[in-house]
Amino acid sequence: MTTKQRTMSGLLIDLDGTIYHGSKRIEHADKLISELRDSGLAYKYVTNNSSATPEEVADRLRSMGILAEADDVCTSAQAAASYIAEQSPGASVFVIGEKGLREAVSEAGLTITEDKPDYVLQGIDRAFNYTRLAMAVRYILEGATSIMTNPDLLLPTENGLQPGAGSIGAMLAAAGGKQPVIIGKPSPILMNYSLNRLGQSAEETWVIGDNIATDIAAGHASDCGTILVLTGLTNRDNYDYYAEKAGCKPDVICEQLDELRSYISTHRGI
Repeated sequence: MTTKQRTMSGLLIDLDGTIYHGSKRIEHADKLISELRDSGLAYKYVTNNSSATPEEVADRLRSMGILAEADDVCTSAQAAASYIAEQSPGASVFVIGEKGLREAVSEAGLTITEDKPDYVLQGIDRAFNYTRLAMAVRYILEGATSIMTNPDLLLPTENGLQPGAGSIGAMLAAAGGKQPVIIGKPSPILMNYSLNRLGQSAEETWVIGDNIATDIAAGHASDCGTILVLTGLTNRDNYDYYAEKAGCKPDVICEQLDELRSYISTHRGI
């Protein structure tokens, strides 16, 4: 359990492994979110997924009976586009990614280009091919800044694990000779973007997730409180392995979402 007393005025909630598994809602996830909505406690869903738009993420949650609006969602695509726009307003961007990433780039006032970009922005891209790899590497070698939405090497799907955005990023880094700026968890960039959207400080916000190496590490990196739920990747049997690998531990551990509901009900506003 927690070793220090912190205010709980906001929550940043992971999705896959925390709220759902693929297309299946985790038990009590609907009740958790309904109670948060009724209580008025501020929260955002925070996902490393760069392929889906916020509206698509919200649609997916609603299809499982979980309350969600597009404004409740913070994606690595949105955070990446925001990061570039803050660094270089109106910059040109070569995009390796899907609908969610392209829409985020356009909405941030950036220009998508296929020639001589200021930035190479890369996320998951299931239509990726050698031609676009060669183009991206050439632009990076010519001086374009490399940005990666998230470092996940593997992506959980209905058909098992498949290569994630980090696998494509590994090719770009190897061939381009430059490590990218990483936006998604465990980087604090996505968390800081989400905190800004949430309207709460890190000191009064808690990160909830099932993965110590991404969710909990990101919470630590952004100075938030952290709650690990044993509903996904991490369980009692592999906890020590993942904690040692991540180099950090959560402030609180909850076995299931009903235990999390109870913890939040007791500690919100403290």
